[in-house]
Amino acid sequence: MTSLKLLSLFLLLISFLDAKTVSRTQVIMSTFVTITTDERDADSITDGFEIIKEVEMSLSSYNPDAKIYQLNKNRHVKLDSLSHEALLLSKKYYLQTDGYFDITIGSITKDLYRFGENERIASLDELAGANVDFSALRFNEKEAFLEEGAKVDLGGMGKGFGVDKAAEYFRNKNVKSAVIAASGDIRCFSSCRIEVQDPLKEDDVLLSFETMEDDMGITTSGNYNRYVVSTKNNHLIDPKAKKPQNLFVSITLVSHLLSGDLDAYATAASVMPLKKAYRFLDSLEVGYIVLQSDEKLVVSKNISEFTKNLLIRDALKKQP
Repeated sequence: MTSLKLLSLFLLLISFLDAKTVSRTQVIMSTFVTITTDERDADSITDGFEIIKEVEMSLSSYNPDAKIYQLNKNRHVKLDSLSHEALLLSKKYYLQTDGYFDITIGSITKDLYRFGENERIASLDELAGANVDFSALRFNEKEAFLEEGAKVDLGGMGKGFGVDKAAEYFRNKNVKSAVIAASGDIRCFSSCRIEVQDPLKEDDVLLSFETMEDDMGITTSGNYNRYVVSTKNNHLIDPKAKKPQNLFVSITLVSHLLSGDLDAYATAASVMPLKKAYRFLDSLEVGYIVLQSDEKLVVSKNISEFTKNLLIRDALKKQP
């Protein structure tokens, strides 16, 4: 067994069964992206990075050359195929989650907290006045329009979307054993072992498991990933209350679903009321492991359909 330590904000540790592997890491989408393949498929790694960079160049709200940055700045932009697809998916997620996945939280994440750039704490009055309204965004296959005061932030699904695009390329190349990992969004082409950092105990592991089958996605969303001063001012914004959520410390999803879907669903569940979040997660074809802010760990009843050899350290497994 070859082990790989993923350099990411979540410090997820990954390994998969193979005799010889090659692993490389680059900084893309403001995080560490690591791609690991069998030695015979190492030439595909560079192409995988380039594909994720193309996604970043389309969806970034930081890069002046990116389509979403230009949309936020100019209120209108000509879309490319990637940005159009991402906006279509975001609309789907908005409807599926009863509006809890809303990319127009950019007026809060970008303008008020300024996550990633000159970060600050937003006041309650500023948050209440933020323009968070999905209907402020209009788009078709060729172009998008955005109302004044609204901003788009695709951070809640962009990394998973990038992983999906690289994974699609690998499948077309008939790559059988690989791991594509962008921060908390991971795609395992063959059986992986995952260790998830305990956000409440530094340098400790909350849990570990092996994926049940090939080509599975693992996503972890947490309020300890990005925040200003304290986790009370985290980047997971409830679009209805217009403020950061503080009910969940982390949500880990495991499934065959696309990584972009898992990324968006974990983001949405993280900002829902407690009971609504569990009803939503139970409606999906996913296994979940949730650490609540009261330190209660909740494991879905169907977790054995997606994982095996689940080990939980220093926590009591309970059902919702």
